[in-house]
Amino acid sequence: MSAYLPGLHILATFQAPARHLTGAAACRTFFDAQITALGLTKVGEAYHTFPNGSFTAVVALTESHLSIHTWPEHELATFDVFLSNYQRDNSATVQQLYAATLRFFEATEQSKTEVRR
Repeated sequence: MSAYLPGLHILATFQAPARHLTGAAACRTFFDAQITALGLTKVGEAYHTFPNGSFTAVVALTESHLSIHTWPEHELATFDVFLSNYQRDNSATVQQLYAATLRFFEATEQSKTEVRR
């Protein structure tokens, strides 16, 4: 019997224009579209916007989660996504979602850690 590999978790920090890092509503629309396009299932979410326009978002998925935290005053964001391999191998989906997020925010990756669980 082969060992079960739970999934891929990407944790990243990226730089992006401040105007993208204050758009919680746009981020929600983007995340929802990605979740639908990639065949994922959202089961909950929390979005919070701070007085300076920065925001934090956490989306719970049946497959696990994705989150982002922004600091527009530093043109900086942290992002993470983990998808379980329970019903299918989601490693490529994690990579797709991360790449799409970088494009959406017009971001430049500062650091990325991939954890294969």
